[in-house]
Amino acid sequence: MTTVVDPSPQSGTSGQSGAGLRRNVGFIGLLWVSTGSIIGSGWLFGSQKALAAAGPAAIISWAIGGVAVAILALVHAELGGMYPFSGGTARFPHLAFGGIGGASFGWFSWLQSVATAPIEVTAMISYAQHYRFASGFMHADTGVLTPVGIVISVLMMGVFTGINFLSVRALARTNSALTWWKVAVPLFTILILAIFAFHGSNFASAGGRTFFNGGVKGILSAVSTSGIIFAFLGFEQADQLAGESANPKKHIPRAVIGSVIIGLIIYIALQIVFIGAIPGSKLLSSWAATSAQFVTGPFALVATLASLGWLATVLYIDAVISPGGTGLIYFTANSRVAYGMSRNGYFPAIYEKLTSRGVPWAGLLTTWVVGSIAFLPFPSWQSLVGLITSASVLMFAGAPLALGAFRKRIPHVERPYRLPAASVLSPIAFVIANFIILWTGWDTDWKLGVCVLIGFAILVLNRVLKLNSVPVNWGWRNAIWLPVYLVVLGLIVLVSDFGPFKHPWLPLGFDMLATTIFSLVIYYWAVNSAADAETIEATAALSADIAADEPEAIA
Repeated sequence: MTTVVDPSPQSGTSGQSGAGLRRNVGFIGLLWVSTGSIIGSGWLFGSQKALAAAGPAAIISWAIGGVAVAILALVHAELGGMYPFSGGTARFPHLAFGGIGGASFGWFSWLQSVATAPIEVTAMISYAQHYRFASGFMHADTGVLTPVGIVISVLMMGVFTGINFLSVRALARTNSALTWWKVAVPLFTILILAIFAFHGSNFASAGGRTFFNGGVKGILSAVSTSGIIFAFLGFEQADQLAGESANPKKHIPRAVIGSVIIGLIIYIALQIVFIGAIPGSKLLSSWAATSAQFVTGPFALVATLASLGWLATVLYIDAVISPGGTGLIYFTANSRVAYGMSRNGYFPAIYEKLTSRGVPWAGLLTTWVVGSIAFLPFPSWQSLVGLITSASVLMFAGAPLALGAFRKRIPHVERPYRLPAASVLSPIAFVIANFIILWTGWDTDWKLGVCVLIGFAILVLNRVLKLNSVPVNWGWRNAIWLPVYLVVLGLIVLVSDFGPFKHPWLPLGFDMLATTIFSLVIYYWAVNSAADAETIEATAALSADIAADEPEAIA
């Protein structure tokens, strides 16, 4: 039998006797964690950017993105119910494929999470330009932070850190209050614009504008590059807090699925009313030119032009609250991902140290530092979205692979939620994840490749410098498919219609066919290369989080 992580209190807490993650979060807390992460800066910017890429057909883009994420969410629902581990998204591949698979997908998870808070802070400052006191924080013409703006952003990240130090219970209460507001404002905006400012004629083709702006490629590109997938990110946050759930096997599947349904309904309705509320005088010769007039605050500007100044005021206030709440949650989630990575031996052992309130403090401080550094090379909202989208779907790609492996190796393990037709939906979920990476394009994906190499360098240094003494089963034979997957998928993107070449080797359609075939090959290769049942069950038993006390649920 292989060597796995020792989950004893000493290992789990790095010497803090009796300390452990506390199971304090109930169903509503979990649902609001995921929903609150979904309703962030994406709703404030996504409709405008999707309109620029796809025209009114952006409605189709949102539907495609929502269905894609829903399938991935169903996969996560089964996994989260089976193994309610803190930082679960990073740990499912660890159970199925050993150290190499677990470390790789864990790094993808940590990477997307650590950079999300800076995106939300940048969004807050962008909308705050409406107020005179914030006018020097950002260059209005480029959306790039000024030096003063960067300092303010770092301080705002520090506030997120401080709130997280109060404990997950205080966080859940804070986030629940914020989420009620975050969900109410978009719904209220939809209602008011639909009643007082909606023009159905805006959807008709006129003056060079067409419903299917950019054609099929425009619709597909909008899914990845306009913030649509980014807007849905966060559904998995209930999984990340599974180690602190009062009743994880019952609550996690419901929270994950429910959050996606809520987000899908809200985002499609927002896209419809945004298009319909644009005044006729602002409809220019193309949708790209039309949408460019609303870059600095899409819904607030539309409300102002519709003589709904009071609604614009509410939206400017919400532009601080909604992204702020999402950034707050990602601080929490990222520290738990680091905690899980450390327990598996991939990150230094210091990330397992907890405060007296059960908070992994090293992960919080690292998130603050690394997130603050991200403001330097990526000082605008748009410059980070594509990278985070690709990193996120790479992370999500590990879930259907793990599900396929678990169905094959351990079909007898209890599943509070069982995905119907998993033998079909699981490989489809993996194909969808790779489609999103393809649609993101080479200009972003090559940068993601560099980040992947940095992650592997950190992994090597962690072991060479002996920063974590936990023995790791690297499972080389279980993950031999992984480097092939990463390299070949990158090459497909390079020679595709979404690559840099004017005359791609794989035109639109053929690139998706190649991605589909390759994805299925990797899927079945990975599933059949997974660890055996004994190893998976032993690793799961020894990777479980140790609760510090009896559960105390939060409604």
